[in-house]
Amino acid sequence: MKAKFTPVYFFSAQDPDFVKQLNILKTLLAEEAEFSEPVALGSKVPDSDGVVFPQMLGEAYRRLDDIKKLPQPLVVLTSEFGTVSMWDWEIVSYLRSKSVKILAPNSLEKTKMACRAFALKRQLKRSKFLVYQDNPASEGGNQDDIFKRFYWWEPECLDAMQSKYGVQFVKKSFKKLAEDAKAIPDAEAEAVWEPRAKKTPVRGLSKRAILSAVKIYMLVKKDLDADPDIIAAGINCLNESRFSDTTPCLAWNLLFEDRRMVWGCEADLVAMLTEVLIAKTIDTSFMMTNLYPFLMGHAALNHEHIADFPEVDSDPDNHILAAHCGYFGVVPQSFSTEWTMGEKVLAIVDDNAHALDARLPEGKITLVKLIPPFDSISVIEGDLVKYAQFPGSHCVNGAVMKVPNGQKLVDEVISHHYIVTTGHNLSAMETVSQVFNLDVVTIK
Repeated sequence: MKAKFTPVYFFSAQDPDFVKQLNILKTLLAEEAEFSEPVALGSKVPDSDGVVFPQMLGEAYRRLDDIKKLPQPLVVLTSEFGTVSMWDWEIVSYLRSKSVKILAPNSLEKTKMACRAFALKRQLKRSKFLVYQDNPASEGGNQDDIFKRFYWWEPECLDAMQSKYGVQFVKKSFKKLAEDAKAIPDAEAEAVWEPRAKKTPVRGLSKRAILSAVKIYMLVKKDLDADPDIIAAGINCLNESRFSDTTPCLAWNLLFEDRRMVWGCEADLVAMLTEVLIAKTIDTSFMMTNLYPFLMGHAALNHEHIADFPEVDSDPDNHILAAHCGYFGVVPQSFSTEWTMGEKVLAIVDDNAHALDARLPEGKITLVKLIPPFDSISVIEGDLVKYAQFPGSHCVNGAVMKVPNGQKLVDEVISHHYIVTTGHNLSAMETVSQVFNLDVVTIK
């Protein structure tokens, strides 16, 4: 999907500089944007994703009222390289001082990110998130005392996300999904698995465990095929794991590799929306995991069934152990430096279940999560320092991450679930956030 922009001019759409720059933008952004016929500043703007100024003039100082009436944020792309021109910094600064919201990218890649964000903003208004769950955190579920505290199942949470982004939520029964999966003949699952077997490393799993995982993939894929408006899917796989003899980890991996479908562990809708904002705008790897800051001490250690946090070279208070379902978390193969489909670790899932033992590359990372009521986003740059193993624990292979200020993080952290992205992406997320009118909250 491409962004749909309306170019705006000051005096004439035939101005040679305006025409030249608009043609440059059409070439540079051919894959990311479409441009309607230009309109004069002060005229009615047709329905589009945003307004672009291919040319800025000093007239902007005298046309402030007309500029304020335009759909915001405005995009200023006045250099031949698809960015803002340095000579327009004063105009941009002036307009911002008058409360005009402006995107003025300093690189072509940021411009492309902004285009993708504008396109996503439109797409979300007709998109759906699919979740498989029955009665989350109700009596009889696993760890109900923990799961009933999570906001992502509250009607208020869904209402806030729908109001802000327009996305719809489709709920289906996890119990029925699991029953239907068990009814699929092994031969059908074997036919689906066979062409994938050689490129899907497996450790310590029976053929039954593998085929059970494949059957979940087959059914979720069928539901996705039936509704192309679904752009993310999740399952209440831990809290209601009593319904299923497997886990959906392999399914999420295969669906992402097949069609770049965003997944949501534990049906965390806030994590899913955060992942969508990342997946469809900035070019980086991402996944969801649990955060266990060293500063949380035994509250974190006891949950992971480990005696001590891993040793680090310095500043232990600024470190986090990251682990989910026994390993680092669900990481697609195409994002991984190492990847294996292995035995389950958590006691709350069926003995026939599985988990993914996978790693993102060590180095720069950014933690990201939308903040209710979803008009702001938490973005924290840090480093993935190393991986740590604790055999026999709930953290068989976890990641050790360093952040700039561990104390501030535990004081202000918004969830135990965060999205980990590779690279330092604060600047990129600021670009995306401007399109969605989000305040960026960071820790330095």
